Amino acid sequence: MARQTLLIDADDTLWENNIFFEKSIDEFVSRLEPLGYTREYTRHILNETEKRNIRQHGYGVRSFRRSLEDTYMKLAGNAAKREMIQWIEQLVSELENTPPHIMDGVPETLAYLAGHHRLILLTKGEAAEQAAKVERSGLQTHFEAIEIVTEKEHTTYERVIHQFKVVKSNAWMVGNSPRSDINPALRCGMNAVFIPHVATWELEKCALESGSGKLIILSSFRDMRSHF
Repeated sequence: MARQTLLIDADDTLWENNIFFEKSIDEFVSRLEPLGYTREYTRHILNETEKRNIRQHGYGVRSFRRSLEDTYMKLAGNAAKREMIQWIEQLVSELENTPPHIMDGVPETLAYLAGHHRLILLTKGEAAEQAAKVERSGLQTHFEAIEIVTEKEHTTYERVIHQFKVVKSNAWMVGNSPRSDINPALRCGMNAVFIPHVATWELEKCALESGSGKLIILSSFRDMRSHF
């Protein structure tokens, strides 16, 4: 294959991320059960709160903590206790200090791909937080550039394409999120590699769309070697 440009997602593509958030959410929902709400309703309120806070405060553990606190205050009302807020702070602190858990096959696959293609890491989130994850992962040496963006939208991809002089027909976005990785890349005329994750964040799920580019669906990142 001719040399390609591979834009590669980080969270839940190169390392586990959402499983740790889901674990924290499960603990949080369990703590709120004495308030009398169903687990489904509590999660619904949290999802709606996260959507609102992301628009105002962006992604990351600090925004997540705000969403947990806001959800608790909304559901507890006058029965809210300071101890619960302190518990949320501790929960999120532990989440923030969780080191990246690199997925199986990722380091050797990146090493192989970097020897044949141009790799750019494209991840969204809070800049300092994502940069720390990248550094702790030890994977940054495989990439020509590290791009941390606040959102992955059509305009984001167009900017990256222009900035790095990417030829769309020879470019691929690799990731697990239909909403942020696959659909906007295809809409831009790029190709995409979709690697589904069993714990993809609920707010990142949506139907796959078609575009002018090619779409490959793989079961693991390791399978990239068979196509590139």
